[in-house]
Amino acid sequence: MTPLHIFLLLSLLSITTSTPHTITLPLSPLSTNHPSHTLKLAATTSLTRARHLKKTHHHSLLKTPLHPKSYGGYSINLNFGTPPQTFPFLLDTGSTLLWLPCSSHYLCSKCSSFRNTPKPFIPKNSSSSKLLGCSNPRCAWLFGPNVKSHCCKHNAVNCSQTCPPYTIQYGLGSTAGFLLSENLNFPEKIVNDFLLGCSVVSVYQPTGIAGFGRGPESLPSQMNLTRFSYCLLSHKFDDSPSTSSNLVLETTSQGRTKTNGVTYTPFTKNINTNRNPAFGAYYYVTLRRIVVGGKRVRVPKRLLEVDANGDGGLIVDSGSTFTFMERPIYDLVAQEFRRQVNYTRAREVEARSGLGPCFVAPGGGTTSFPEMSFEFRGGAKMRLPVANYFSLVGEESDVACLTVVSDDVAGPGVAAGPALILGNYQQQNFYVEYDLENERFGFRRQSCKTSV
Repeated sequence: MTPLHIFLLLSLLSITTSTPHTITLPLSPLSTNHPSHTLKLAATTSLTRARHLKKTHHHSLLKTPLHPKSYGGYSINLNFGTPPQTFPFLLDTGSTLLWLPCSSHYLCSKCSSFRNTPKPFIPKNSSSSKLLGCSNPRCAWLFGPNVKSHCCKHNAVNCSQTCPPYTIQYGLGSTAGFLLSENLNFPEKIVNDFLLGCSVVSVYQPTGIAGFGRGPESLPSQMNLTRFSYCLLSHKFDDSPSTSSNLVLETTSQGRTKTNGVTYTPFTKNINTNRNPAFGAYYYVTLRRIVVGGKRVRVPKRLLEVDANGDGGLIVDSGSTFTFMERPIYDLVAQEFRRQVNYTRAREVEARSGLGPCFVAPGGGTTSFPEMSFEFRGGAKMRLPVANYFSLVGEESDVACLTVVSDDVAGPGVAAGPALILGNYQQQNFYVEYDLENERFGFRRQSCKTSV
């Protein structure tokens, strides 16, 4: 898409029962037809997204189903407009803006390989849809406090100009459009004047994205949520509509101090720097140690703790498929698995899948593989089932590969950006809670399947 095309385009203009304080939405994995191809794609996109996330950048409850999809993420359906128009959104705790494919002129490049791409949102069919004005305080959420003086410089008192068009670059692809004020509709609740991105051109973004990060334009912030939680189904790589789990949005704490069976670790204070302003959107937590087969992996402390610039540390990201580790951390973890696993290495599968180390596991048996766990500040321990960090690949499904990725930068240097990104593959079949009221991250093991 050329800049001219973008300029011309920008110039054009199943929800379950909820309590009064809860919204519950179905949540489904986003996955391709053949597992080995999907794992290669997931590994590549996970690494690309990690590079993007690390890159320098200038109790009322509501429930909704959460659906797994074919490109390694999870989606929810949300209803916008009057009358409502329903659209799928990728659940993304690593970004903030909520946007959807929009206008009858919407174009998406490199999206033909994705199945069931939605029709765009049509603002003119909604009586509650309004372009966001440049003087609207919410315009400054994206463009900073000086945006009004910039775009209203000729008539700052009676400025009628619209908020500038946005462009967002993701790890894989991008999107551009303009901002709307619109109604977000739930069965028992309407959120009026919700800030919504109306994208008219995208690259490799087949559905909208629901930003759940830490920022004023994110869905949790706009809805004043006290907490949100989800439980991620296992990736099936088939876009099956018959299974889903739930995303739960809470608008009051209801006097609850903690959720039964959940262990917590505090969020690290928001990192806001001029060098990396995007880091302020991330959910940082402090990882104390990684344990493989009962043996602590000796990761340098400076990589596990985030500094004032947002370098190092771990972030939780529902939009990444596989967990990312800086090369010095990954090498230590992989070395420990190679030391403890007695199976033969499958180097040809490593080259083909983009994952490693891989081992020949006769009969597809991984039960003898060593346990991996993450231990966080405050004592919370995430003991992962083997299926969350080893996946069977290959024509005979007799090769198992570690589903953790890293880049090609070797050496002991300090990480630029987050040193670890906890992806959704490692969060499968965990209840995961973002307690915004008490600034902490919680989890517990459980089955996430709600239907067959």
